Amino acid sequence: MIIAGIDIGGTFTDLMAFDESSNSFFQAKSPTTPRNLILGVVECIKKCSLPVERMDYVIHGSTTAINTLIERKGARTALVVTRGTRDVYAIGRGNRPEAYNIFFHRARPLVPRHLTFEVDERVMASGEILEPLAPGQIKDLSDLLKKEKIEAVAVCFLHSYANPVHERMTGGVLHEELKGRYISVSHEILREYREYERISTTVVNAYIGPTVGTYVGNLESSLKEIGFRGDLSIMRSNGGVMAPAVAISRPVAMMESGPDAGL
Repeated sequence: MIIAGIDIGGTFTDLMAFDESSNSFFQAKSPTTPRNLILGVVECIKKCSLPVERMDYVIHGSTTAINTLIERKGARTALVVTRGTRDVYAIGRGNRPEAYNIFFHRARPLVPRHLTFEVDERVMASGEILEPLAPGQIKDLSDLLKKEKIEAVAVCFLHSYANPVHERMTGGVLHEELKGRYISVSHEILREYREYERISTTVVNAYIGPTVGTYVGNLESSLKEIGFRGDLSIMRSNGGVMAPAVAISRPVAMMESGPDAGL
């Protein structure tokens, strides 16, 4: 069995592999090729004469997610919330990270207020439905999102951690009406109480989703093209790994993928 670790950084692509049958290591470093990242991986494989057809397991760490966020090169994203909670994301928390810095400014929200939309629905903290959601208003909202040329949508309803039925309905309608757009619903991303934390995490997931999804999908298909038939795993921020399909649906879990993989 050959297990390989591959990291594609901004400057270099690094590969380290171990062959359990011969107790031998393979390692290589190659300049990263931004226009086609797999070229750097192929070059590393060639440099260390690694038999790709014998690779059983590849673990990949990447800075794509965090770079997309830091450079603010993510998708044009909309936020859909319960009526009355439109400004929760912008207000955030009252803590001030640099209390004595008079030049301190909060980070600019990834979704501006004019792309934050309210819908009529309400779930109580107990999970009881106080105001049912009318699917028709989501269809009307979909038309507006198309006009705004939205590429990704984050949905975060009040107390959906207790009962996600309205988020599921909304996600289903949006997937149907906005084919090709990236949809994130909060109960699938961070099913915890505290609205700001859940909203902000879901927004990040939607914002970086299209870029990271394309990246992971291309990496998976490109490895198969050069003969890789093993399993590919993506490093999570918590030091664990996940399948490519999970990384595509929950890219926010990759925010510290690169640094964790390095460790």
